[in-house]
Amino acid sequence: MDVGEAGRLPAALSRDGRRWSTVLAERSVLGVVHNITSATRLLDLLSAFESDQRVQVFFTSTGSSALDEGTREFLASQGMLYVPWEDALSQDFDVAISTSRGGDLHRIPFPLICTPHGAGYNKTLAGSREQGAFGLTREWLVHDGKLIPSAIVLSHQEQLERLAEGCPEALPVAHVAGDPCLDQLKAGLAFRPAYRRALGLLPGQRLVVVSSTWGQGSVLGSPQTDVLRRTLAELPADEFRVLAAVHPNAWYGHGAWQMHSWLAPLIDAGLMLPRPETEVWKAALCAADFLVGDHGSLTTYGVALGIPCVLGAFRDLVVAPGSPMERLGEVLPRLATAQPLPAQLARAAQAQRGDPELIALRHRVTSEPGRSAALLRRLFYSWLCLPEPSRPAATRPIPVPSVSPVHERRLPHLPAMLVTTTSYDSGLAPGVRVQRFPAALQRRWNTPVTGAHLVADPDDPDLRWPRSADVLVLPHERYPQPEAVKWSDVAARFPGCGLIAVEEADQGCTVLFADDTRLRAHWVDRTAWVSCPLAASAVHAWAQMSPGRRHLRGTVRIEVRASDQLPPALLELAPVP
Repeated sequence: MDVGEAGRLPAALSRDGRRWSTVLAERSVLGVVHNITSATRLLDLLSAFESDQRVQVFFTSTGSSALDEGTREFLASQGMLYVPWEDALSQDFDVAISTSRGGDLHRIPFPLICTPHGAGYNKTLAGSREQGAFGLTREWLVHDGKLIPSAIVLSHQEQLERLAEGCPEALPVAHVAGDPCLDQLKAGLAFRPAYRRALGLLPGQRLVVVSSTWGQGSVLGSPQTDVLRRTLAELPADEFRVLAAVHPNAWYGHGAWQMHSWLAPLIDAGLMLPRPETEVWKAALCAADFLVGDHGSLTTYGVALGIPCVLGAFRDLVVAPGSPMERLGEVLPRLATAQPLPAQLARAAQAQRGDPELIALRHRVTSEPGRSAALLRRLFYSWLCLPEPSRPAATRPIPVPSVSPVHERRLPHLPAMLVTTTSYDSGLAPGVRVQRFPAALQRRWNTPVTGAHLVADPDDPDLRWPRSADVLVLPHERYPQPEAVKWSDVAARFPGCGLIAVEEADQGCTVLFADDTRLRAHWVDRTAWVSCPLAASAVHAWAQMSPGRRHLRGTVRIEVRASDQLPPALLELAPVP
C-alpha cells in the first residue's frame, strides 16, 4: 500500500486495524510536521518512545509550509507511517506532538504538545520584531480566544518571562524541559575522535563548519560576502577541511540539484556538503575546531559547545528582541572583509576562551542540561496516561557518519593549486613549509596568496591553469611510466613550465627540469597528509633556493611541513641514472 497516497490510511488505522496489526499498541501518537526541518527535530523528541510497544507513532504534515518540498519523501524514506492531514483530524489519537506553529493546529481535536524546532525561541517573522518571538505570542498560541496547545515545551526558564509577556494565559501549560539536541551534542563530544575519523579528517587537521540558515541575510543568502568561497580560498587546503551545514529550507526550497550546481566549484575544491536531513551536521559540530555562522540555531549550539565562532552573516530583522540570539549577535565578532580569515579565527579562539559573556550565553540555551530525555518522557507519558518504561530515559547518541556521508565529486584531473613556500632550518635537514590554496577560488582583490607558484595538471580542461603553471603534475593513472616522459614533449605544449613531476604509486614523484636533470623524490616518513603535488612543490622551492643544487651526486633530504599542527615529513631526493 502506498502510505503517501491521498485518502489512504495505514492499515493500523483502518476500520479493522486490529486484524492487520502485529503489535497491538495501547496508545497512538500523531507527529505533526511542517517541513523537513520540523520533521528532523521531531525525531529527536520521539526517541522518548523507543522500545515501548505500547505506543504507536503516526505522522502527518500540515501542508502549510511554502518550503515543504521533500517532506513526504523524507517521511517515506524513514519508514514513517503517513496519515493525510484531513484524515488525521478525523482520527482519535491520544496526543499530538508538533515542532512547529505553522498550519491549522487549532483544528486538532485531541491534546497537542507544542515544542520548539530550534535552539529555543529566537526568531520573529521578518518585519514583526515588535510582536515578539515566534511561538511565544498569542498570534501563534491562541485561536478565536482559545489556547491551541495543551502543553508548551520551553528549553529555558528565561522563556517563561517572554511567554508571560506575549501570551500570559499559556503560562499554566508551559513546561521547561531542556533541549534534547544540545544534550545530544554535549554527549557526543566524548566521541569527537570517532566523528573526525568518519569525516575523513587526518590527525592534526582542523575542521571549520560553515553554517547557513535559510532566507536572505543568511550565509548563503548574502552573496556579497561570499563566505563559503572565501573560507576555502583563504585556509590552507592541507591544514583545514571545510564543511557546509545548510538549512533544509534553503536546500529543499531551491532543490538539491540546484544546491549542488551552485556549490560545484567549492565541492571540487574540497568542500564537504552533507544532506541536511541527516545527522552529519551534529557529528560535524562535535568534531569542529571553528564555526563560521549566522543567525541560525546551529550557531547557538556551536557557541554552547564552546566552539570559537565568527559571524559570516547576521540578519537582525528576524531575531527576537531580548532573545539569546539577539545577544549572541552583539557579542560574536563579524567577519571582516579586509582582514585574513585565518587571523580572525585565531583571534576568536583566543578571545572567546573563558569569555564571561559567552559563558552566560551558553547557560541560556537550556536550564535543564542533560535532563531533557527524562523531562520530555515524563511529560509525554503523563498525557498518554501510561506509566513510564522501567529503563532510564537516555539521550539518543549521534550516529557516526557512514562511508561517504557528504556530497563529493571525483575529478579526473588534479585541481590547480596556488602554493606558498618558506624555507627554514630544521637542524638536521633544510626545511620547506608548504601551504596550498585552490587556484580557482582566488580573486585578485581579496586573496591571501602572494609570491606563490601555480601547480596544475596538464590535462585540466580549464587551460588557464596548465598554461600558467610553474609546476605540472602528471598523475600516475595517466602516466604510469615516468621514464617514458620527456621534458621536450610536455614543454612543447606548456613552454612556461619550470618543473614537471610524474606521480609514482608511493605518493612520491620523478622530477624533470628543463636541462633534462631527473630526480627521484620519495617520502621517507609516509605521514597521512603527504602527496605527490606536495613533494613537487617542496622540490620546486628547494631548487629555487639555488638553481645549481639540483645536480646531485648523492642523496639529500628535505623536511616538509604543511602546518604546525600536522607532523613534519621527510622527503629524500636522489639522481635518476
